[in-house]
Amino acid sequence: MVNIMRDVTVCFSGHRPEKFPFEGAEKSVFISQIKSMLHLQIYEALLKGYTRFISGMARGVDLWACEIVLGLKQEFPQIELICAIPYEGYASRWFGVDKLAYNNYIHKAEEVHIISESYNKACMRKRNVFMVDNSSLLIAVCGDPRSGTGQTIRYARKQGVEVKLIRTSDEEI
Repeated sequence: MVNIMRDVTVCFSGHRPEKFPFEGAEKSVFISQIKSMLHLQIYEALLKGYTRFISGMARGVDLWACEIVLGLKQEFPQIELICAIPYEGYASRWFGVDKLAYNNYIHKAEEVHIISESYNKACMRKRNVFMVDNSSLLIAVCGDPRSGTGQTIRYARKQGVEVKLIRTSDEEI
């Protein structure tokens, strides 16, 4: 079965805040630069006709992407946010700003897909496969090729999905 929406769909992958310098401190110059580059990639995708954006809803890059996508809705009202949650109760142990953002984005999303009923060791990978299999563009922020983001990038390339990579190190993926 062919996903006819795939041609206008982007997905995201990236590290959690603690994997970045300064542990992803929101006020750091490094994170501001990452967010600016992410914003630019999303904006360029919109100008190319992409309208659907899938977030894996992890802390860090995924939630930052949600914030940017929803922020661009005023200028691009056709934007749709799709949340791909790895398992039921995924954010139940989160707290603070991340928990508030997660709940806000879920509430504002046009679609929410829960990949597994409960946690299992394959649910994160299945979430990433779901996102790539339903997209024609992956925007990734990666510095560690051995990470889940590195695996997602390699899978996307293998599937012929275009990858826009924001590198945070010189390591080859």
